[in-house]
Amino acid sequence: MSIQVQHLNKQFKVHVRQEGWADAVRSLFRREYRTVDAVKDVSFSIESGEIVGFLGPNGAGKTTTMKMLAGLLHPTSGQITVGGFKPLEQKNEFKKMMSLVMGQKSQLIWDIPPMETFLVNKAIYEIEDRVFRQTLDELTELLELEPLLTKPTRSLSLGQRMKCELAAALLHRPTILFLDEPTIGLDVHTQEKVRKFIAKYNREHQTTILLTSHYMGDVTALCNRVLIINHGKLLYDGDLQVLTEKLTPYKLLEIRLPSLPAVSWDNYGEIVHIEEGRVTLRVPRERIPEVSSKLLQNFHVSDLNIQDPPMEEVITLAFQEESHVQ
Repeated sequence: MSIQVQHLNKQFKVHVRQEGWADAVRSLFRREYRTVDAVKDVSFSIESGEIVGFLGPNGAGKTTTMKMLAGLLHPTSGQITVGGFKPLEQKNEFKKMMSLVMGQKSQLIWDIPPMETFLVNKAIYEIEDRVFRQTLDELTELLELEPLLTKPTRSLSLGQRMKCELAAALLHRPTILFLDEPTIGLDVHTQEKVRKFIAKYNREHQTTILLTSHYMGDVTALCNRVLIINHGKLLYDGDLQVLTEKLTPYKLLEIRLPSLPAVSWDNYGEIVHIEEGRVTLRVPRERIPEVSSKLLQNFHVSDLNIQDPPMEEVITLAFQEESHVQ
């Protein structure tokens, strides 16, 4: 296994802030704390070369888990092995075979060009000149970095910096990559470029990737398998399509017509949206062939489109119906 997690727990002691002037003064001398369970008995494994989505709302435990996998936080209890290493030991061999990219944190040095940061990383990771040049050329071509390498980092746009962040993280050719919100704040065009790069890099190098993102486009484009966490507990580990079918036993059927006839659409499905020339229905999956056939027989259909519900809807249902996900 590239990544193996068994019964992982992480607790934090949090200072309880007292209300009122007297209690606030008293807390200066005698503080009260409460224990917060950030991660509760989480277990999973990821094979070499897999891209797995790690999903959950804010405060669910995603980033805390990522930091434990990278060795930045020590677990309260449980076992972690990443590429055969225990992250908390922080061995040099472990640091050289993994990388962590956090969309809201920068490893680029703000006042110098990205190329200078790349050279710093070359020294830190003891990358041979030939390998460094070969890898840099590959990343420069894939991410279109050539015009960015000599510009001060502070002058780059967010999208340009994110591409340079990815390059900096991959210069030492890690076999395991943790991506925490890698497309946050990027425009749609740049998001798509970053997704294509991650997919291509994974295909060519068989890098194991664990990805967190609030953009469902990242997940659907890159991941067949997802882990869903909420309130520190792992709710689901499995195929994304299976989860969709389990939580949404219906599809959305959109029909376009030259004009809208006066009929009872409830006979065909639940109305989601209706406007001149277009009707969207929520139809049970098992009834899709029957309903589609009837619509085509009974109306002059200009276009008929069948699709799964938006992934945002599926994930929201997963958070709301925890007992039905597992």
